[in-house]
Amino acid sequence: MTVPLKKELYKEFSDAVQHTEKMVAEEGFSILMTKSIDEILKKKLGLHAYPRYSIILACIPTVARMALDISKDIGTLFPCSFAVYEDQNRVFVSHLSIMKTSVDIGLASQDQMAQVIQITSERIQSVWKRL
Repeated sequence: MTVPLKKELYKEFSDAVQHTEKMVAEEGFSILMTKSIDEILKKKLGLHAYPRYSIILACIPTVARMALDISKDIGTLFPCSFAVYEDQNRVFVSHLSIMKTSVDIGLASQDQMAQVIQITSERIQSVWKRL
């Protein structure tokens, strides 16, 4: 079972989002979008006091293609995401490997995904060390 990575960032929330974007981009991910989920909840549901929560959506096109060549259904998990959020006045970043998850839920076998998982794991570990 794949478990999310989680790390506390000792930064102000907006600085933590920008820092995470920078570290992710420096590892070769294209940042597709950063979205403030708390702002959506405020606008659509009237939740004005919801803790800040942003999602950074990212992709490495060459790795995405490798995964899609194994199983087109893996695209249902795309893109890779990083959540930056506040919890009890602390700021965290978390990430769940969609490539490992694709094996967990039966979209592809471990053997088929081994190289893709290795490449993404190395890049994510590099991001994690520098956050």
